[in-house]
This record gives sequence, C-alpha cells and structure tokens, in this order.
Amino acid sequence: MSFNIGLSGIRAASSDLDITGNNIANAGTVGFKGSRAEFSDVYAASVLGSGSNAQGSGVLLGNVAQQFTQGNINFTENSLDLAINGNGFFVTSNDGALSYTRAGYFGTDRDGFISNNFGERLQGFGVNPVTGQINQGVQTDLRVDTRSADPRATSVVDSTLNLNSTNVRPAIWQQAYDTEIAAGGTPADALAAARDTFDPTNSATYNSSTSVNIFDSLGNAHTLTKYFVKTDGNQWDMFTMIDGRQVTNDPATNNALPTDAAFAPTPTELTFNSVGELTTPQPLGSIQNWVPLDSAGRETGAESPASFDIDLAGSTQFAASFAVTAVVQDGFTTGDLAGLEIDDAGLLVARYTNGQTRTQGQVVLANFANQQGLTPLGKTAWAQSSASGEPVVGAPGTGTQGSIQSGALEQSNVDLSEQLINLIISQRNYQANAKTIQTADAVTQTIINLR
Repeated sequence: MSFNIGLSGIRAASSDLDITGNNIANAGTVGFKGSRAEFSDVYAASVLGSGSNAQGSGVLLGNVAQQFTQGNINFTENSLDLAINGNGFFVTSNDGALSYTRAGYFGTDRDGFISNNFGERLQGFGVNPVTGQINQGVQTDLRVDTRSADPRATSVVDSTLNLNSTNVRPAIWQQAYDTEIAAGGTPADALAAARDTFDPTNSATYNSSTSVNIFDSLGNAHTLTKYFVKTDGNQWDMFTMIDGRQVTNDPATNNALPTDAAFAPTPTELTFNSVGELTTPQPLGSIQNWVPLDSAGRETGAESPASFDIDLAGSTQFAASFAVTAVVQDGFTTGDLAGLEIDDAGLLVARYTNGQTRTQGQVVLANFANQQGLTPLGKTAWAQSSASGEPVVGAPGTGTQGSIQSGALEQSNVDLSEQLINLIISQRNYQANAKTIQTADAVTQTIINLR
C-alpha cells in the first residue's frame, strides 16, 4: 500500500511539474492562459462504502484548470493586432471549423481576408452592400476591400459667413450707377449697368469673396467662388463662378469667361434685416446647367449638365470683418485605401486618401457559460464542447462581451514569480513522495531479512 501511495504522489508531483513548466514555457505566448493542477485524495472503498477509520490510498490529478484571467495589454505598431479587454474570445474559421482564441495577432492574406498566423479567418458581421449597414447576426469571414472609394458629385454647398455691414458700394459700381441715372435711366437700368461692372479678375468690383472645392460625378475637383457686392444698406449681390467661368441657367451663356462676349453674370440677391439676419429663403436654389470642364475648357466626361444647391443659412451682416465660419460640401474625389482602424466596438473602418471612411465589417466575440469546459486545441485556441455550452456571439461591448483594443496584444497571464515558487513546491513534493517509497522499501527489506 505504501508503495502505491508514494507512487501516486510522485505521479502527481510530476504532473504538477509538467503543468508549471508549460506555464513557464508560454510566459511570452500572446493570449496564453495559465493552468493549475487540482488534486484529489483517494480512499479505498468496499461495496458497502469506506469505514470511518479508512486509510488513504494516495492522490490523483483531479483536473487541469486553465485560468481565464485578464493578461496585460501591450501596444504594437499594427492596427490589425487586437486585444480583448474583458470577457470573450475571437472566433476563427478553418474551412468552416470554428475555434476560439484570445491571441489577436491578425493580418490579411493574399485574398484580403483577415486571418491569424495559421491561416484561420477572423469571423465577424458583414456589411449590407446596398445600405452600408452592419448585417447584425450574419457571421462571415471578415475581408478588407482594397478597392478605391468611388467619387461622389457635390449636391449641396452649405456656407455660414458674415458680410461686413460697414462696407460701401464699390467705386466702379457706384460710378456706373450714377452715370446711368444722370443719363436719364431708371433705377432698374442703373442697377443693371452697375452689375455689368462685375469682373472676377478685378477685386475693385466686389467687396468680398470665398472659394471651396466641389466635385463632378467623376471625382474631378472644381473651384466654386462666391463674390459679394454690396448694393444697398441691407442688400447684397452674390455672383457665382466655377473655375473662373460664369454659371447661369441659360446654356447659351453658361461657362463663359470674363473675356467672352457672352459673359453676363446674373447675381443672386441677398437681403438682411435690421438685426443682421439673412431673410432670403434658403437654400438659394440649384445651379442647374453647370457643364464640368477641364483646365483647357473641354468637357470632363462627367454627368452633364450637373446641378447642386447653395445654402447660406445662418449667415449674418454685422459690423465685423468678412469671415467664413463654416463651409460644408458633400462631394469628394476617388480615394485609395490609406489605412484600417478597428474601434472598441469592433467596427472595421477603412480610411481613404480622399478623407472619407467606410465601415467594412464588425469583429464579433464569443463567450461561454463554462469556459473551463472548452477543449484546448493548441496554438492558443479552444474548441466548443458539451461541457462549455453553446457560444454566445455578439458585438464587442454588448451583453457580457468585453471591448476590443486595436493595435495591441494581450500577453500571457502567467506570473513567473508564482510559477518559480510552484517549481520549488513540486520538487519538494516529489522528493517527499520518493522518501515514502524509500522508507517503505526499508521496512519491507527488514521483514525479508527476518530468519
């Protein structure tokens, strides 16, 4: 009996050494979870059960329990390195066979799929190609779309600005107006004559101007410039030019240069009230007949004629310098993929060189009712088992799922100092159990030597 007890103790101590050694060996393994040996005592029992004075029969290894505690988060230079802060596992697929891991070193394969070092593809929710929204609940292989972002033509230009109320009419404007009145013209004739003096190449013919880039349907950039001419106390004319050419609703005079005979820009009238508020209804209306041209005056091939709205809502006329406080236009040129980001909710966001972003998917996490019931597969991965229960899959930060940290990796949760102490304890246990066998051998030898 003593030999068996000592032998069971040696086996248990040897298992403890193996488990401790494995923890130490994986102290630098990303996403590794340390294990501990859980032992149980053994008692011999008859059919009727063991008596109250039963002697122990040794020890057995009851369980090797992994410790799913949080590891330290170390930051890296790779945006596709992912760390989980809290509960959950990344879900990976190897030709449909799912496994679960905390090791978040991911990259893209030759087909653009996000995968780990072993070629297993990261799982997540895809994006509806029509709406651009996340398809919640539809799990798929996450893939990075490296195609260029399509351009979008400008459909509205919103500007908020202040026109200086202390400005006076340009001298050239006033001279033309006065000349027409002196010649017996009506105020309407005089106003038309004054407006004809506008020349975008001569800053003396207007009070203020501001420009913004707009885009045609092919993503070509064009410069929209608005010129403001004060005509009365609370009245202003706004002339609109694109790439230095006039924009009118008459195709015959559209796109004329200031040097062309057809150049006859038509202004939009702006009216402010006595407290400096713009009272002209907004938006001002659509630019209807714009034909996008290149620098040589040839059509770009974009959608033509193009149209967009101009909106000056919120603009003012105060006794302050001319200033543009906000400008927004919704068009953009084509853009190449410049980078990827994954936020703490797992959203995979692509950044493009045109300043736009696009959501390409969402990483999912899986959690289990009994993490100890997971089956270790190696490669820092686990598989579902009957003991673990079904995986609860969801977006990071929802339910019991943790959050994701991009550009970081979760380190092993092994405490080396603790493991080194365990080595000493295991060694002592091994030696003590060996001593039990040695003592039992000595006693047995004494009996054998009886004559």
